[in-house]
Amino acid sequence: MAQTPGAERPDTGRTSTQSDFRLAVADSSVVMLGIAVLGLGLGIILNAHGLPIWTAPLLSALVFAGSVEFLMVGMVSGGAPLASIALTVFLVNARHLVYGLSYPLHNVKGFWAKALTIHTLCDEAFALNSGPDRNERSGARILWVNTLIYVSWVLSVVLGYVLGASFLSSLKGVDFVMVAIFTVLAMDGYRANPDRVAVLFMAISATVALIFAPSSFLVMALGSYVVLLLVRFPVAKRRSTLPHRTVYGEAAESGTTTADAPASTQR
Repeated sequence: MAQTPGAERPDTGRTSTQSDFRLAVADSSVVMLGIAVLGLGLGIILNAHGLPIWTAPLLSALVFAGSVEFLMVGMVSGGAPLASIALTVFLVNARHLVYGLSYPLHNVKGFWAKALTIHTLCDEAFALNSGPDRNERSGARILWVNTLIYVSWVLSVVLGYVLGASFLSSLKGVDFVMVAIFTVLAMDGYRANPDRVAVLFMAISATVALIFAPSSFLVMALGSYVVLLLVRFPVAKRRSTLPHRTVYGEAAESGTTTADAPASTQR
């Protein structure tokens, strides 16, 4: 007996979900390993500062901000005022305001799914989900990438705390893991979308921050970089010299492909 067309839809949906999960695992597997090592380091530090074990899951699950959590441990242990801690967290996490400009949150459907995606957004998840293919990524794949990194972080922080009193307390070089992760992500991103002007802007932004606000380097560098990008966009658009990634995103949103775009806008 022939099957009706609708009879295969549940299997198709299940297959699509499984495919999104596999793609997310492939995307985030290496980053998860790096995040786990960094999480172990945070757990060890929490233990070394004599903070109770419940701070490991609470801090990692609620704050989920990597470098901010390392700063908070030192500030809390040093008896810093709550207002000072809150201001520091806000300034360091201000980079998420920039992330919202290009993160493909519109691909995620549903209020709670969007809320979870926003909460689990981190630097690594942004780098993985905001590549040249960001407009083609399904909401499920984006959410899985965020969630896998999030779970890896929380579990590794708890494990680091538990093992902190053992041989891991003398482990060296854990603090360099974050630098290594972002170096690799930046290199991969440049290979996928080489943009020398963006690299020049990054160098200018870093120099400005180093000279004028070394104590708030991250915030100043990000702010300078955003200003340069905002100035560049209308000029490059008028000259039809936008990077391939931007042109691709505009074409996808308008329902066209880069193959249909004028030759002058394709790179």
